[in-house]
Amino acid sequence: MELRIFTEPQQGATYDQLLAVARCAEDAGYGAFFRSDHYLMMGDVTGEPGPTDAWVTLAGLARDTSRIRLGTLMTAATFRLPGPLAITVAQVDQMSGGRVDLGIGTGWYAQEHRAYGIPFPPLAERFDRLEEQLAVITGLWSTPAGERFDHDGRYYPVRDSPALPKPVQQPRPPILLGGTGPKRTPRLAARYADEFNMPFASVPDTAAQFDRVRAACVEVGRDPAGMVWSNALVLCCGRDDAEVARRAAAIGREPDELRANGLAGTPGEVLDTIGRYAEVGSERLYLQVLDLSDLEHLELVASEVMAKL
Repeated sequence: MELRIFTEPQQGATYDQLLAVARCAEDAGYGAFFRSDHYLMMGDVTGEPGPTDAWVTLAGLARDTSRIRLGTLMTAATFRLPGPLAITVAQVDQMSGGRVDLGIGTGWYAQEHRAYGIPFPPLAERFDRLEEQLAVITGLWSTPAGERFDHDGRYYPVRDSPALPKPVQQPRPPILLGGTGPKRTPRLAARYADEFNMPFASVPDTAAQFDRVRAACVEVGRDPAGMVWSNALVLCCGRDDAEVARRAAAIGREPDELRANGLAGTPGEVLDTIGRYAEVGSERLYLQVLDLSDLEHLELVASEVMAKL
């Protein structure tokens, strides 16, 4: 089981705060530093000093870190055109020496689209656009050097593209897809994903969706063993109940609720929960860290949880 750190900067974070978390995660031995891709806060927070762009952040971290992997959970397909996104990810992959993962989804938060003038089509169209974006991005990356790429698409037709630049990672940076959709999500994952992620889901719901994706892989002739299976869960760990309660209060949550729905409790409790996800096939956990000032939290989990996995 690999542990990765996952942040939500739209809730209020500067680049320097994110860098401090990323460097702490790198020094502590976590597998990756990921961030959400949102432009508007959620819930009862100000979001100050304001949103930071996911890929601008990762470009900075590509130069300001040296070992830890970097990625998005998830980039919204509504935010960027596929050609420029392929260029951006390839460039950040070059800047990092091949340490980038691309998590991408349909986009879901209507209010942030209204707040920043971003078109937000209906869900069926967003899925159509995501599927076409995946075809364009992977097509650009996989086109041999010196050849041209074309795509006859409804939303993103491409003509005579030199398909540059190329990412460092070959055949491409890992692509993450995820979500709870019962039909199109598994089909897209089976066709395009290197990793499938279940966000904030129970063990039974995780098992059911993993089975759907495995079945979709079989339908297209793909071995499900080639997929990485992962979960994202909010983290709230403490040496004792008092420390758990303090960390829960800092993020506006209740300890009992976090124990039921997240990765919470003492290190022993957290290890038990991790074991239950491992039993249904999860190989990687994204630990959603909401209090970015509490670097001791990351160090505790590294020494008392990650070291025992």
